[in-house]
Amino acid sequence: MTSARRALPAAALLALSVAASAAGEENMRAVEQAMKLTITHESGTVSATLDNTAAARDFAALLPLTLTLEDYASTEKVSDLPRRLSTDGAPKGFKPSVGDITYYAPWGNLALFYKDFRYSDGLIKLGVIEAGGELLTRPGSLRVTISAAGSVAESAP
Repeated sequence: MTSARRALPAAALLALSVAASAAGEENMRAVEQAMKLTITHESGTVSATLDNTAAARDFAALLPLTLTLEDYASTEKVSDLPRRLSTDGAPKGFKPSVGDITYYAPWGNLALFYKDFRYSDGLIKLGVIEAGGELLTRPGSLRVTISAAGSVAESAP
């Protein structure tokens, strides 16, 4: 029985391998860039980075989002999300610190911490605020737009 397929020469295989590797590196750079966030409010901007987790990637897929962040327990700003996020591979709970961006799975909401808090079952870390987090300490609600850094939606509160 004869095979209709021919083996590719070693040089062609090497070229394909190098091209696939370069494409993989380019895709990884795009993913890393996409994980940078900007949270825009009329009075300032917050810079953040999402973790490389299923829940964080699922959150990133919702962007851009315009939300009203409400104060909760004088510790965090919270808002409902348009849908529940994936919790695949997430730990059972998390102990948040100042600057953590989290998802509270039991309620399906986003929570941005401006004070440390105790371990909570169902709390999943999505990322961390890198700069401008003091904006979250303002009393009351904040209307914000969360977008991928560098996107057009970044400038619209």
